[in-house]
Amino acid sequence: MFVKEFKTPITNKTVLIGKDSGYDNIIFAIESSCDETAAAIVKNGREVISNVVASQIKTHIEFGGVVPEVAAREHLEAINLVISQAFEQSGLKPDDITAFAATVGPGLIGSLLVGMNAGKALSIAYDKPFIGVNHLNAHVCANFLDSDLEPPFIALLVSGGHTQIIEVKNEFKQTIIGETIDDAAGEAFDKVARLIGLDYPGGVNLDKSAQTGNPYAFKLPQAKLSNEYNFSFSGLKTAALQLIQKLKKENKELPISDIAASFQENITSVLYTKTKKAADSMNLKTIVLAGGVAANSEIRRKFFNLKNKGYKIYAPQMKYCTDNAAMIASSAYYTPDTVGELDIEAFSRM
Repeated sequence: MFVKEFKTPITNKTVLIGKDSGYDNIIFAIESSCDETAAAIVKNGREVISNVVASQIKTHIEFGGVVPEVAAREHLEAINLVISQAFEQSGLKPDDITAFAATVGPGLIGSLLVGMNAGKALSIAYDKPFIGVNHLNAHVCANFLDSDLEPPFIALLVSGGHTQIIEVKNEFKQTIIGETIDDAAGEAFDKVARLIGLDYPGGVNLDKSAQTGNPYAFKLPQAKLSNEYNFSFSGLKTAALQLIQKLKKENKELPISDIAASFQENITSVLYTKTKKAADSMNLKTIVLAGGVAANSEIRRKFFNLKNKGYKIYAPQMKYCTDNAAMIASSAYYTPDTVGELDIEAFSRM
C-alpha cells in the first residue's frame, strides 16, 4: 500500500498520507531553501489549488548572486504574506488541511529555518501533522503536478547544487544511479556566465545568449569517469576559463554568444547522452526532467525530440521548474523519506 502514517502534535492522532489513505489529502506546503519564499496547497499530490511565490532575484542582482543573510531576512519579511495569500487563493481554511509540510534541506540554513519553523508553528496551532521534505525529491515530484505521469521512469535532476540520474521504480522507491562528483550543471552554467560578463541569474542569461551563438564554435572537453552515469563539470569550467583568458590575451573581443552556445552544447549533450543510456539500459521509455536547470531551452529540445522515437518525456511547467511550494506538497504526498516529526532539523547538504 502506498500510504504513510503521521501523528498530530497535540492529540497524537494518526493521519494517513498517500493515495491509499482512503480520502483526499490536502497538503499546505512552504518552500524557503534559497531565494524564493513560497506557499502552496495541493490536493492528492497533483492538483494545485493555490501557488504563491515571492522571488528575491531583484534583491540579489546587485550582488551577482544569492547572499545567505540577505535571503534569510527577505524570507522573514515575506513568509506571513505568502501563507495568507495561499489560503486566500484556495478559499480553504486551516481546518481543511490534512497536513502541513516544509522544505528541511538541502539549502541555505538561515533560509530553511524560516519556512520550516513557520510550517511547524502551523502544525502545532491547528494540530495537523508536520512533514519535512527533501528539496531534491520535491523537484522530481514537480512532474506529478497537473500531469498523468506514473512510475517507473528515469529522472534527470539538474539544479544549481545537484546533478543526478535517478531511477524511480514507484512512488516509494528511488535510487540514485549517477551524480556529479564536483560542480553541478547549474553551478557550472552560473560560473561561466559570470566569466563572460553575464548578469545574475547566470544560467538563464547564458541560455538566452546561446540562442544567437554557434554551438560548435569552440571544442570543449568532456570528462571520462569510471561510473558511466556520473558527471564532472569542473574540468569543463576550467577549460572555458582558459579559453576566455587566451582570447583576452590575444586582445580579441569575446564572442560571448559563441562561448555560451559551445558551453551549453557540451553540458546538455552529456546530460542527454548519459540519461538516455540509463533509460535504455533499464528498458524504460519514460524520462523525466527536474530542477531549475530543466528550464534550459537546449535541454528541453534535446529530450523532447526523443518523442519522435517512442519515448515519453515529462518536464514541469516553467513555474514549477524553479523553487516553489507546490512541488514540496507533492513530495510530502509521494516520496518515502519524508519525516513527520517536529524535532526534525534543517540540513544544508546531502
